[in-house]
Amino acid sequence: MALDQRSSPDWQQNVFDVLKRHDVQHIVYVPDAGHSVAIRMAEADNSIESVVLTTEEEGIGYLAGAWLGGQRGALLLQSSGVGNCINTLALQACARFPLLMVVTMRGEWAEFNGWQNPMGQATEGTLRQMGVMTWKADHPEDVEPLLHGAATMAFNGDSATALLLSQRLIGEKEWIK
Repeated sequence: MALDQRSSPDWQQNVFDVLKRHDVQHIVYVPDAGHSVAIRMAEADNSIESVVLTTEEEGIGYLAGAWLGGQRGALLLQSSGVGNCINTLALQACARFPLLMVVTMRGEWAEFNGWQNPMGQATEGTLRQMGVMTWKADHPEDVEPLLHGAATMAFNGDSATALLLSQRLIGEKEWIK
């Protein structure tokens, strides 16, 4: 599968830059093309612990542990993985630790894979039902200020926040055999 990068790739750099400015020391993720720039940059940065997860919900427990150790982290995931996190989001709701998620969306505009549609359409509502504050970036210039705001609210208010990176922002995916 290839990404049609019609939008400027600068927004991908902005994701990593905002996380660094907010002193994020742990970036946990399930590999995803939409997060590939931030993942590569995290892996190359010796001041960041970059952790590949088996499933997305592991990231929430990991970030709770980082917070208990006095450090900040962020979870990078795809919308299809949000459904895996429902039970674990209850941990944040009870313990009130900072949880910053950056979610690449599928199942929206120009989706070729019908299996992505149900969770893609339910992602924002599901997160909100679990007490997560959400914002959606549709344009490259939205990413930096929205992620800064989400990070500020997570880390200064011990809140659960998520920035949803829309499929229009990421670019149309096409299936390549």
